Amino acid sequence: MDWRDTGILLSTKKHGETSLILDVFTPGHGRHAGVLRGGTSRKLAPHLQPGAQLDLAWRARLEDHIGSYTAEPQRSRAAAALGDRVALAGLNTVTALLAFCLPEREPHPALYSRSETLLDLLDRPDLWPLAYLNWELALLDEMGFGLDLTTCAVTGATDNLTYVSPRTGRAVTAQAAGDWADRLLPLPPILLGHGEAEDSDILDGLTTTGFFMENRLAPDLRDKPLPAARSALITRLKARAAR
Repeated sequence: MDWRDTGILLSTKKHGETSLILDVFTPGHGRHAGVLRGGTSRKLAPHLQPGAQLDLAWRARLEDHIGSYTAEPQRSRAAAALGDRVALAGLNTVTALLAFCLPEREPHPALYSRSETLLDLLDRPDLWPLAYLNWELALLDEMGFGLDLTTCAVTGATDNLTYVSPRTGRAVTAQAAGDWADRLLPLPPILLGHGEAEDSDILDGLTTTGFFMENRLAPDLRDKPLPAARSALITRLKARAAR
């Protein structure tokens, strides 16, 4: 069994004296692990940081074996993020959430494409925070917990959408919410494509997407807690917004 693909490196784990187990997200083969012999060498190790783009060849005697990789680094993304603490936290969050959410060996080509585009924006602090928020929406949708923010769940109206139902993930207008408003989540304009995309706006959006990650997605994954990297990103964004 063998294949060749490109991929985003999510994490590495030492295997024996000189090898690494690579956990990689690929467009054609999903999240896929394999052993890279010599991965701890001076030649390869500096290039095997989370977020790195790799050209991969995987081979195994049987399909259900962990198999072995050969890997050629295409580009590093850590270097682009090192000069910005918020960008570095974003890089860590994307790779951690992908490793957290994705089942092994199940392709998600649309999510892969969005993830690659997002990571390539890390050196653009004016663009990537909003792209990250939209990526979280896409991740929820890909995992089966997508939000429907197009029409009011009660009236079908498309204007004055103000809240999100924590039960259904659907939008609700202020008028339709009535006495139930205090039980609903806020629907920040940024989630509807409105606003200036300031850090404070992004944080409002992440509060709402975070509710569904913590209360819908994580429980579906055997109640595993969300990766700490996401909390670190929120902390960094709050500090930057307060300046």
